[in-house]
Amino acid sequence: MYQSLHASQLSLRIGLAAVFLWFGVNKFIQPQYWVDAWMPQWAQHIAQAMGMGVTNAIFLIGIFEVLVAVSLVTGFFTRGFASAAIVFLLAVLMTSGLNEIVVRDIGLIASLAALVIWPQRRYA
Repeated sequence: MYQSLHASQLSLRIGLAAVFLWFGVNKFIQPQYWVDAWMPQWAQHIAQAMGMGVTNAIFLIGIFEVLVAVSLVTGFFTRGFASAAIVFLLAVLMTSGLNEIVVRDIGLIASLAALVIWPQRRYA
């Protein structure tokens, strides 16, 4: 039974890592797209008030998403990064309102929650 749990968790982690890596790297490739299309005006004002440009804010989000992906691939600090990613995605949902991204984010949140509550391996 453990092999099945291990393979299931690994495939879930790899799939989630691919999503986070894709979006994280894309924020470095097309930062202005993310600012224009997805960063609310109020968030842009907050970033500027903190003395950081909006592009740097997008880069920070990209770094976070890449770190989540690395954690998921390697299995190090998976619960911590999955929990942080859930909080991040909930914040995105609350600030962006209802749009086409909501369904994706709900699926990601549910998958990350599965990793957070995944049973630990018991050594006999």
